[in-house]
Amino acid sequence: MAQSIAEQTSADTVTLHRVNTPLAQTWNYLRANDITLTVPKLSRKGDVYFALPQLYRKIECGMGEQVTEWVTSQAADATYVEVRRGEHRADPIVVDVDSDAGTVRDTGIMLREGSSATVVVIAHGTGTAEATSASLLRIVAEKRARLTLVEIVAETDAIQHLESVGIDADDDAVLDVRQYLLGGGKVAVGFAANLAGDRARIELNTRYLARQSEVLDINHVVRQRGENTRAQINESGVLADAAQKSLRATIDLIHGGKGSKGNEAETVLVTGDDIVNKTMPVILCDEDDVQGNHGATIGSIGPDQMQYLRDRGLSTREAEDLYVRAIFDDATINAPTDAARQAVLARAAEVLGQEIAHDLSDGLFLQAEEEA
Repeated sequence: MAQSIAEQTSADTVTLHRVNTPLAQTWNYLRANDITLTVPKLSRKGDVYFALPQLYRKIECGMGEQVTEWVTSQAADATYVEVRRGEHRADPIVVDVDSDAGTVRDTGIMLREGSSATVVVIAHGTGTAEATSASLLRIVAEKRARLTLVEIVAETDAIQHLESVGIDADDDAVLDVRQYLLGGGKVAVGFAANLAGDRARIELNTRYLARQSEVLDINHVVRQRGENTRAQINESGVLADAAQKSLRATIDLIHGGKGSKGNEAETVLVTGDDIVNKTMPVILCDEDDVQGNHGATIGSIGPDQMQYLRDRGLSTREAEDLYVRAIFDDATINAPTDAARQAVLARAAEVLGQEIAHDLSDGLFLQAEEEA
């Protein structure tokens, strides 16, 4: 039986077992049910720092309890932000994670009834020294609250990053979530949304890139408890070289959630011969009057498409880079802050080169002029 608690590997590190575990485990022979991570252990003896209200301890987070406990014990402090009832906050709430410095963030956000806000998580690093960073984000969205969440993970190959999110949504709450996972030596991302209220809804769009020998591990969980809830999960990405990716996507249609609908779909473009891709879509259902669908499409650029692009002067590598560029283009356009855009462009320069990064930046400038 696998261990379910954190194991202290040495005086300076801790091993977290069974991270990103799906609700329904299967395919054990593929080792697709979880990931094991070794993370640093800092000494906080004698430190006194702010902790989030007890309410946040009840929120399920995508990476699981071990990661939650590790982050809360390692974060130098916790940040709490409350958006007042009926307030439409103009400035984004930014969670900045400097991965080169091994930053660990613990953040709690409260969206009161009828409020709205944009939350941006930026995990970025530019150095070559090995480091581990993490962000734990827990959000409560009360009745009729509207949340836009943008997560940008733009790391170098030296970085290990953990990103865990948990959201509770009440009646008529609307969640618009966009994840851009643009690289890192080892990146583990967990997302859990609890649609507890009637007519609560979520749209989760994830775009990712894993290349060289990078490891990307994703766990998406949406629990549909309220009546007439809606969940739409879309994942798409590019895997190149010898990258390893695991995706667990679970829609849980819980008893009592009559009239609810959930859909999940993934599209994977494979451009290397040594790639390891594991996709585990799951629909759980304990209610008759519901609808649930899932599927995955995995493949490479078709011969006809490739020939079309070659006829126009593109090499195989240049054609594949078009798909990668599309991910960065989307991330650049939808980055809500200058810091987020700079993180995307810095990663684009590393992956695609300075010239393309400049093109992406120029495209933003032209778009801003047109909108003005």
